[in-house]
Amino acid sequence: MSTNTAPQTASADPDLAPPGRRPSPVLALTAALLGFALITLDTSVVNVALPVIGSVLGGGMSGLQWVLDAYTLAFAAMLLSTGAFSDRIGAGRAYAVGIALFTAASVACGLAPNLGVLIGSRVAQGLAAAVVLPTTLALVRQAYTDPLQRARAVSLWAAGGTAAMALGPVAGGALITAWDWRGIFFINVPLGLAGLALATRVPRSERRPAPLDLPGQLAAVVALAALAFAVIEGGRLGLVALGVTAVSAFAFVRIEARQPHPVVPLGLFRTRTVAVAIAAGCAASVAFYGAIFVFSLYFQQVRGERALAAGLLFLPMTALIAVVNVVSSKLAARFGAGLPMVLGQLLAAAGALLLLLAGADTPVLLVSFLLVPLALGCGLALPPLIATMMDAVPAERAGLAAGVLNAGRQTAGGLAIAVFGSLVADGFVSGLRISMLVSAVLLAVTAAATARLRLGR
Repeated sequence: MSTNTAPQTASADPDLAPPGRRPSPVLALTAALLGFALITLDTSVVNVALPVIGSVLGGGMSGLQWVLDAYTLAFAAMLLSTGAFSDRIGAGRAYAVGIALFTAASVACGLAPNLGVLIGSRVAQGLAAAVVLPTTLALVRQAYTDPLQRARAVSLWAAGGTAAMALGPVAGGALITAWDWRGIFFINVPLGLAGLALATRVPRSERRPAPLDLPGQLAAVVALAALAFAVIEGGRLGLVALGVTAVSAFAFVRIEARQPHPVVPLGLFRTRTVAVAIAAGCAASVAFYGAIFVFSLYFQQVRGERALAAGLLFLPMTALIAVVNVVSSKLAARFGAGLPMVLGQLLAAAGALLLLLAGADTPVLLVSFLLVPLALGCGLALPPLIATMMDAVPAERAGLAAGVLNAGRQTAGGLAIAVFGSLVADGFVSGLRISMLVSAVLLAVTAAATARLRLGR
């Protein structure tokens, strides 16, 4: 699956770096790669540890859902504002702050004595990840003034995130086998310290005044948290949470319509290409992250595989994604963006339907390879989808549009975990099949909408 795009950040402009103090290209790229890989790794490495965490800390299925969603939803919600925060204090400073907070939160996760502390620490990790992400690409863009060199550096940056995503399940399984579940968080400490050491070598970026939409940000956080609570917990409190979601969402729309500098300009969605791209990106995230979550539990809880074996079973799914990203770009250059976008979404939808074959007795190696089409379809569709959306907005709003897309994808992935987790809790195999059917329908709908855009070469 394609890696994340950068959220809004005006400080990504290379001309903003103080004259004579441009970051060393190699140091800046290394810092960016490490930071991006670190926060991307945490979106996949935790999945294979969920059964072990549940057996040690308890909490049932809802607790496991919160372990993932506390990170994902905090990451998604705060992405709306962290680009502006990076501008206000400078990308270099924001990078150091984000890495330091992420490292401290990882220590807190690893030392967590109970599920509540772990979930709270995961929220802090998500907040830190949202700070780090826009700064990583900003540092690269500041360091590379030549457009061709910058494009190559950005490609390496994206490949680093893809590799981290692919290695996450395997690394998680290996750490649990060699240590225990706490190892998946403590491994972030030496990586975070390395990131901080690099941050001291990268010259600080110039600060820029950037407006913050605090009321809109607060409404978004409340709406997302309440919606996740309603889906995961259900019951009477879930109904109350749905009411809070509705009120917060209404308040968010009203705030954004009146704000001179909203975190999510509502006019962005009036451009059909942008609206379809965001919808398609969200559908792909539902299918991809939902499948990783459900099948991490399936391999261990239903089929009795150990954590390391479960991680290795994801390797066919994840190993080819970076290659497919490159193939996708070449197809788009030759035949236009529409072909890989539609073909990728249809392939992913077909892959989700193939996963309906997964049952209590299906050979695990077969299930492992049945996951491949879904991942390859998402990897094929997303790079041209992102590029098409960037082309559909004015240059000065491209970063903001990317931030909205990224936040939407993270939110969709988090809500998929909430919904799919509730489905499998009522009967694993039947819930798994309903989840995959939902993914297939969403992808088919967005593929049809993408086809109607009539995108040319």
